[in-house]
Amino acid sequence: MDEATSVDAETTEQPSPGTPMAWGGIDLGGTKIESVVIDSTGAVLGRTRHTTPGDGNAADVVQAMYGALLEASRAAGLTPQRLAGVGVGAPGSVDAAAGTLAHVSNVGQGWTEPYPVAADLGDLTGGRVVLGNDVQVAVAAEYRLGAGRPYRSVLGVWWGTGVGGGLVLDRVPWRGRGSAGEIGHVVVKPGGARCGCGRRGCMEAYAGRAAMERKARKAVRKGEKTILFELMQRKGRPRLTSSIWDKALREEDSLATWLIDRAVRMLGAGMASAINLLDVEAIILGGGLGTRLGPEYARRIHEAMRPHIFVPERQPPVLMAELGELSGAIGAALLAGPPAK
Repeated sequence: MDEATSVDAETTEQPSPGTPMAWGGIDLGGTKIESVVIDSTGAVLGRTRHTTPGDGNAADVVQAMYGALLEASRAAGLTPQRLAGVGVGAPGSVDAAAGTLAHVSNVGQGWTEPYPVAADLGDLTGGRVVLGNDVQVAVAAEYRLGAGRPYRSVLGVWWGTGVGGGLVLDRVPWRGRGSAGEIGHVVVKPGGARCGCGRRGCMEAYAGRAAMERKARKAVRKGEKTILFELMQRKGRPRLTSSIWDKALREEDSLATWLIDRAVRMLGAGMASAINLLDVEAIILGGGLGTRLGPEYARRIHEAMRPHIFVPERQPPVLMAELGELSGAIGAALLAGPPAK
């Protein structure tokens, strides 16, 4: 199912005695909503992907999230009301204690003021809902269940609609005062391109998929040729998705290649600066573009980092997220559910 459907809340149900515990996870992104249901081991019992409403307000987005959760729950033989808890990984400014989400720029119409996502979704599920930063929960999932398992400290970089990050330092997820790991807003060119956050020169202004699309549209208006928007129309997509960028690169489209090459350079510079500061053991690359472009681009980013690394003999590897596109949704479910063992 491509489009998320608005769904009314169902009658609240409680798990019957002997019913295995299960938790729901929702990964809210600019172009998609991924939802899973997991058991106490982290195994996925049901999953689904819906398209994020392109012109929806915050309430519409919550309804779409519930629609995805409902379908994933049904795939697991359950309903959302029978889940032990639901976690949401979301972009923007997350206030986990208040259950609100603010300063969201890449989802639907976007919104600035805090919106009670946990309360609204909790009314629909009839249960507990917890919020976390989308990339932070994804990195936590990779650390517990995926590519980060051999390490004590990792940096996660999620390359998609924007560029997000998450940290685990000495086995502890590090959130600072709530916004630690925002590597997409490391300045890689003072006074440079304007970012979606309103500032200039951020890594995300060069490497984020939304920023690259804006740059591509501007180039087309100036007369440059590209197949990016032809592919978008052919696929019936409202935006340039990761699969479209991948296809354009494979077709050796010159504009797509130039924009992605520039993104790799900026990612390399920003990630190297983070390593010089934190000296973590490994970098995990995820997100829509990171996952789609795969190991070849992980290698290219690693090479782009090299000139900027202060101690080159200790440059950490850039690893692909093992949980792939499900890392965010699984991490959100872990946020709500089974404790680390």
